[in-house]
Amino acid sequence: MKKFNIPDFYRSPIISRIKDYRKNDDPHKKNFVPTVLNFGPVRFFIARHFGFCYGVENAIEIAYKTIDENPDKRIFLLSEMIHNPEVNNDLLDRGVKFLMDTSGKYLINWDELTKNDIVIIPAFGTTLDIEKKLNEIGINPYRYNTTCPFVEKVWNRSAQLGEKDYTVIIHGKHYHEETRATFSHSIETSPALIVKDLNETE
Repeated sequence: MKKFNIPDFYRSPIISRIKDYRKNDDPHKKNFVPTVLNFGPVRFFIARHFGFCYGVENAIEIAYKTIDENPDKRIFLLSEMIHNPEVNNDLLDRGVKFLMDTSGKYLINWDELTKNDIVIIPAFGTTLDIEKKLNEIGINPYRYNTTCPFVEKVWNRSAQLGEKDYTVIIHGKHYHEETRATFSHSIETSPALIVKDLNETE
């Protein structure tokens, strides 16, 4: 699997060793038993899946590389890169500005952007409407796109289901970035519905 170049302060030597051990011991990730760190009177149980996933490390690598390579440009994120305050605060400290919050409320107006600005698409992806707005401004939405490949896999699967006349039901919160993005892509090829819980199915 690809190794990502992310800042060292996001890595832990202990966590890295545990992940490497589990990867070698269980390459297909079929064993969900937690890792136990036994310190005698204290034992730590660490879930099989923890820490930054593939999509998050990919997003962090692209974001920090973009900052390093464009010191003289204004850089914006559509919203939070990931749901991790430390990552988002560090990006803000480095001069990155958020265009909207996680619920979709705009913090900066579109008319403040120019074609010379950089807009990073977060790991959650974005809607087709926002992609269109960026294109109209002259900003390529795919140039600095950190959408998780596994999110895109869901979009592709939705398209396949739509071609077979299925309705796509999206389990999630309607205001969440990833849910909004998935709905936007799904509705292009099939009927789609967002359901938060069983109560909403009645």
